[in-house]
Amino acid sequence: MLKYIDVFYFIFRRFISLKTYRYAFCGGSNLVFDTVLYFIFFHFIFDKQNVDLYFIVMSPHIASLFFVFPITFTSGFILNKYITFRASSVATKVQFMRYLIIGSGAILLNYLLMKLLVDFLNFYPTPSRLITIFITIIYSYTLQNKFSFKIEKP
Repeated sequence: MLKYIDVFYFIFRRFISLKTYRYAFCGGSNLVFDTVLYFIFFHFIFDKQNVDLYFIVMSPHIASLFFVFPITFTSGFILNKYITFRASSVATKVQFMRYLIIGSGAILLNYLLMKLLVDFLNFYPTPSRLITIFITIIYSYTLQNKFSFKIEKP
């Protein structure tokens, strides 16, 4: 699998490390998956209508964000563990808990940015989602590299 992912690394070798390239590949793949799911949830599943969960009513852009999160959280963890951060010696359970902490921060950051962009600044939901993703990519990569999947020295 890695040989297929790494086939285009030669183009980027001068600019980024192999790990960063793999993170970008995995993150980019998961980003496309997330954006497609978000679009489907927002436009077709929730039909741009508020979502009544009986204990809370969510706007469709926020409901889409929260319903897509567990799906892309799981795919993101698997991609990062087995492709990007393969050299990490941290136990899988510890990696997962750390990834969950960072993912929780990312979903909070996404929520706040979506509320700001869509509800207060009246931007369209899908482009707003792309803007928030760009911001959280920087947040996530930094913390995943330094915390979740760090290579612990013996």
